[in-house]
Amino acid sequence: MSDIEIRDDRTAGRLEAVAGGEVVGHVEYFVLDAPERALVPVHTIVEPAHEGKGIAGSLARELYASAEREGVTVAPLCPYVVKWAERHPDVAPAPDPRLLDAAKAWLVAHPGRF
Repeated sequence: MSDIEIRDDRTAGRLEAVAGGEVVGHVEYFVLDAPERALVPVHTIVEPAHEGKGIAGSLARELYASAEREGVTVAPLCPYVVKWAERHPDVAPAPDPRLLDAAKAWLVAHPGRF
């Protein structure tokens, strides 16, 4: 998808796919600080008119690339990212189960965030 730009709005917790100045898809995530730092994707959304173009996969790949650049783990709660990671174990290592538990506990402690 060469015409797609992916940008990270860390403050909003959104990794966005932009085409023609329009956000056509995004991953909503948060940064977990303990028991170790991790990026936690919660939802992946692609606008219906842009489905089937590889946008969600590009977002997932960039999320893992960002985590690698930052030296952190991805602890996916988003069903799409979980499935994508299972299909791409070379770039998406399985997280420690305690990180997933901590990410789920964070969501419970922050109702309404997602």
